Amino acid sequence: LPGQIIDIEPLGARLADEKTKALFKSDDLELMRLVLRAGQSLPPHKVPGDITIQCTEGVLEIDVDGHANLLHAGQLLYLRGGALHAVTAVEASSALVTVALKR
Repeated sequence: LPGQIIDIEPLGARLADEKTKALFKSDDLELMRLVLRAGQSLPPHKVPGDITIQCTEGVLEIDVDGHANLLHAGQLLYLRGGALHAVTAVEASSALVTVALKR
């Protein structure tokens, strides 16, 4: 709910037991915590709105339009809406993913 505090600290020892989940969604914005085990991936996909991926722990490989980027804990990547991208966990990782929803 608006005004409610959401804990976004790294999961640490709980990482192995957590799953990806939505933290909130409004008409214009969605925030989710992405959790991937080492080697686990999301296949190439697109979303209509702009997105940010903020790695909170671990290392993620983000392939954007055929170009691989390593995203480490404490780093953020911005992608324009419609960019074809895939995500692979180089090691067990979590990230905050923000999606601007287009109506």
